Amino acid sequence: MIQSEYPTTENAQQEVADAYDVIVIGGGPAGATVGALLAEWGHSVLILERNTVPRFHVGESLIPETYWPLKRLGLIDQLKESAFPKKFSVQFVSEGWKESAPFYFDEHDPHESSQTWQVERADFDKMLLDNAVAKGVTLRSRAQVLDVIFQNDRIVGVKAKLLGASGEDSDVKEIRSRVVCDASGVSAFLSSRMELKQSDPLLKKGTIWTYFRGAQRDSGKDEGATLIMQTEGKHSWFWYIPLRDDVVSIGCTGDMPYMFAKGSSVEKTFARELDRCPALGKRLENATRCLDFFTTKDYSYRAKRAAGDGWVLVGDAYGFIDPVYSSGVLLALKGGEFVADAVHEALQADDVSEAQLGSWKEGYDAGLENFRRLVYAFYAPNFSFGEFLREHPQFKSNLVDVLIGAVFKPGVSDMFEAMGDIRPTPNEPATPDAITEV
Repeated sequence: MIQSEYPTTENAQQEVADAYDVIVIGGGPAGATVGALLAEWGHSVLILERNTVPRFHVGESLIPETYWPLKRLGLIDQLKESAFPKKFSVQFVSEGWKESAPFYFDEHDPHESSQTWQVERADFDKMLLDNAVAKGVTLRSRAQVLDVIFQNDRIVGVKAKLLGASGEDSDVKEIRSRVVCDASGVSAFLSSRMELKQSDPLLKKGTIWTYFRGAQRDSGKDEGATLIMQTEGKHSWFWYIPLRDDVVSIGCTGDMPYMFAKGSSVEKTFARELDRCPALGKRLENATRCLDFFTTKDYSYRAKRAAGDGWVLVGDAYGFIDPVYSSGVLLALKGGEFVADAVHEALQADDVSEAQLGSWKEGYDAGLENFRRLVYAFYAPNFSFGEFLREHPQFKSNLVDVLIGAVFKPGVSDMFEAMGDIRPTPNEPATPDAITEV
């Protein structure tokens, strides 16, 4: 059930001690992953989540490679038993109506990891947090981190307000730790304060999204498929993600000036782009919007540093890539693994230096770069995936690897070397045309 507000869960109001091995700012997938893995190793971990738990969030479509970090967390059986729709494929629509054949993940890899899920993030994120608590993490929701504590240029804790269940104020509490992990999401608590956040000038995109009930779905294996639907004229694209209870998540992404033109409301812009996508309009003929519109603006960025003495960034707090390939949750989970491993080694060695806490950055950036270059190709006005593969058929498996999220696999980047310096033009219409030919 899609809701805009959720009650606070009982396990999110745990008592908070004065000191921990690790304080994690933020209880999204990245923070929950870091906390769970570190607690498994026996470290004391406090997660401070500003919102109530569960919390509303967009980003519902899981790509196949999320299977492996979820397996490490011990959550695959729980997901199999859930009511989340199963996702077997992705399908592309060009020019608003030209539908490609579905791309079935198991045709690339018959392993059970090729079947994934469409999740409501409130319930999915709570599953991750409950798992972290079960492994020994202290979780405190309604916890507003106000500042970090420095000692000789090293961060040694945080100052936070721990609000009551009814929102009543509290005194500022100082909580010490050996490491502070910023998993605060797009608010990027530490990197914003330290002026580390750098926007991608070629991906200044914006999204308007909402939810519908009663939309047309395909049948059988295709019922839970993600659809990427390009509009006529290629000025924008829609995602179509089927959820439980006959609800579908639908969002529209395009260049910032196009999506948020002066004098136009988000409702008018969404309706305008929907008129330019007949294939989506047909699916929504008998549907009813069941939640307000939401927006996200200018969201592709990366921090200049990943860590410092006593602190480390993870997930969206470090960087975020355009959502066209549903990479967000995978990067949060994988980033959580990378950071948890580095922090564990740092605590064992009693070395919480920038070099040790940021030792994961190079390997993680390589995978992030593979996603970024695929997104660049998606938006590049004169690039065709179909033409590229006709000239370089040996790279089809590389393309599929990136689409399913295997961006950390050795050799995947070879495709981009052959592709060359493909990039979008700022503030030009999106042109992801020939990917439908793959």
